[in-house]
Amino acid sequence: MALSQKLELRQGQSLVMTPQLQQAIKLLQLSNLELAAYVESELERNPLLEREETGGDAPAAGGAEDGAGEPDRLAPGSSEGDSQALSELDSAPDTLYPDEAAADRNERSAVAPQTDSGWANLGTPRASPGVLPDPYNIEATLSSEISLAEHLTRQMAVTLSDPVERMIARHLIDMIDEAGYLTGELATIAERLGAPEQRVLATLKKLQGLEPAGVFARNLAECLAIQLAERDRLDPAMQALLDNIDLLARHDFKGLKKACAVDDDDLREMIGEIRELNPKPGLAFGDIVVQPIVPDAFVRAGADGAWVVELNSATLPRILVNNSYHATIAKTAREEDKIYISECLANASWLVKSLAQRARTILKVAREIVRQQDAFLTFGVQHLVPLKLKDIAEAISMHESTVSRVTANKYIATPRGTFEMKYFFTSAIGSSDGREAFSAESIRHRIRDLIENEAPKAVLSDDKIVDLLRAEGVDIARRTVAKYRESLGLPSSVQRRREKNSQF
Repeated sequence: MALSQKLELRQGQSLVMTPQLQQAIKLLQLSNLELAAYVESELERNPLLEREETGGDAPAAGGAEDGAGEPDRLAPGSSEGDSQALSELDSAPDTLYPDEAAADRNERSAVAPQTDSGWANLGTPRASPGVLPDPYNIEATLSSEISLAEHLTRQMAVTLSDPVERMIARHLIDMIDEAGYLTGELATIAERLGAPEQRVLATLKKLQGLEPAGVFARNLAECLAIQLAERDRLDPAMQALLDNIDLLARHDFKGLKKACAVDDDDLREMIGEIRELNPKPGLAFGDIVVQPIVPDAFVRAGADGAWVVELNSATLPRILVNNSYHATIAKTAREEDKIYISECLANASWLVKSLAQRARTILKVAREIVRQQDAFLTFGVQHLVPLKLKDIAEAISMHESTVSRVTANKYIATPRGTFEMKYFFTSAIGSSDGREAFSAESIRHRIRDLIENEAPKAVLSDDKIVDLLRAEGVDIARRTVAKYRESLGLPSSVQRRREKNSQF
């Protein structure tokens, strides 16, 4: 077979993902926090992008400043503005903090010398007469919450005097989690520090005596043992209970009585003492502020009874293209600079359009979700209907992948709470009497209600729950009930019966 070379022209169609299209798809699946960070990076990178000012003092983007009719304003920190603000006060600076004694003010004045050495204030503007000095900074009067690591470090500095133990202690303090537990194995820590494991263990035992009691424990049993030892209640019976704490978690009181060699009254008293302890002592210090969920859309009832869906304007980045700046620099720029400026203009324009398209898409998807789940908003979770991404995509003439990206990491605030958009997409469970299918989420809610309302003497097994649901027209298998029950964190019927019939 002879081989030859030749040129051919072929015409075909293919989908090419341009950088702009990739950017638009990326923006769809970003959460509001991720989007804000992305826009900030673009503002720093692109000189033609600027943040839209909502106030009346800022000049309009793309135009010249219009200061006609506006009074002159001094920049913050100017001496004239500060003097004017100070003159409007009814009291002198010394009386701004009446709780502060005069001796304290004199002492502060003595500590802070008035002479200028030429070095202390280098790079710092000299305060003008009548301006409040730095000691009156309002932010300096705010107290900061002490963290667990700071609290333990202060105690360690007093408790330990040996330099080697202090070095080990600092490393151990860095390895405790927010609950106060020590993470990592002692052998690994000793190898990393190049110290004998017994030396590390001895230092750990000293640190376990710090406050709050229970810190530096390696597991729950050790945490409770430290607190009981501080109360002088760690006797052999209590230690046996801690060694079999898994039996306590399963409410196997018969096994606990045998392991601890105690009767019912003693075991009841011991369990009562355990319940008084703190299983996470470190949480008392430096609580982590949980970032609240910021919804991307709001749903409220309209005057005509219909649901009104609107975007959360606070989460929408407001950026503009500065066309006036582009026109100014394009006139005098060199040829290679004009190419760069043109690219910046194209990227800025496309980003603004992509953000607007993203907002419209989110609003369109949110409105369709609300329309499909109208019964949920009106009557509750029991009326949540089965819904798929394909149903929303077909209703709004979009691709299913686009709907998936829009609903990822997006939240919608409704009169029944704030939910992730993915929450409204649930699988369907068939009906045994030919009616419409049930939503899996509504079945989970029904299973929770049945278990929470069961009588202590009539605990429902999974088979019994299946019978009750089938009587309501739900065609469901026992393994599905068990799977939903476990996903809700509900124990089995045997464990629930043991808990409800227990005397402890």
